[in-house]
Amino acid sequence: MKSIFLIGIGGFIGSIMRYIIYIWSQSLFKELSFPLGTLIVNITGCLLLGLLNGWAENYQFFTLQIRLFLFVGLLGSFTTFSTFAYQTIEMIQNGHPYQALLNITIQVIVGLLAAFIGFQIAYRS
Repeated sequence: MKSIFLIGIGGFIGSIMRYIIYIWSQSLFKELSFPLGTLIVNITGCLLLGLLNGWAENYQFFTLQIRLFLFVGLLGSFTTFSTFAYQTIEMIQNGHPYQALLNITIQVIVGLLAAFIGFQIAYRS
């Protein structure tokens, strides 16, 4: 029961953080029809996941409870693959297939790269 509570609290915090960052970034670039807020959230989440996971493996200082809170709860709700999928389909339906392809390419490649960079930073620190 404690694990479920920790995941829930992490999810609560992560989803609020995602919403705040999404709204903030979209307000900075109002003229863009590209879902920049989702991109920023997903890439940041991938970087943090790689960094924190690298530290966890390298230094062995995260307990199981902290891992559940951070990785499953907070970062699991902070990143948003379902929103990415919805926005990509919406771009295709609105006649913007090249924007959709760009979105897919950036989200996947830069997301994987960010996770890798975070992991490498953690191992070198």
